[in-house]
Amino acid sequence: MQIIRKILVKQVVTELSKQDIKERFQKKIEQLDKECQQLAFERKKMEYKAGINKYKVNERFQQEITKREEKHKQISYQLDQLELIPVGEEIIEGEVERLVNVEVGTNWNNMIQEQAIVVQDGVIIRIE
Repeated sequence: MQIIRKILVKQVVTELSKQDIKERFQKKIEQLDKECQQLAFERKKMEYKAGINKYKVNERFQQEITKREEKHKQISYQLDQLELIPVGEEIIEGEVERLVNVEVGTNWNNMIQEQAIVVQDGVIIRIE
């Protein structure tokens, strides 16, 4: 029998990886700003259409804008925290899934131990 197992992917922070993460965060922030501007524009357009409940339209657009503004704040906070992380520190980048064979007699304790793939500047340096 096979089961799916989640494996953490950790990244060793280097100056290069810090710069890469910073650029990704900045791109996300720019994209969120563009989306907010587009939503505001679409809201204005919808306000002038006949037969539409302007209150509901405004409320729905505002919810979407607020969601993006909250995400913007979260990413900005992460960007600030990135500056505080020392070089050489390991941070969690994400998760991947792996198929694992399980059969009668398999040691379950070994199966449930946390496993991780450690990456430094795009190269796997360790599998734990």
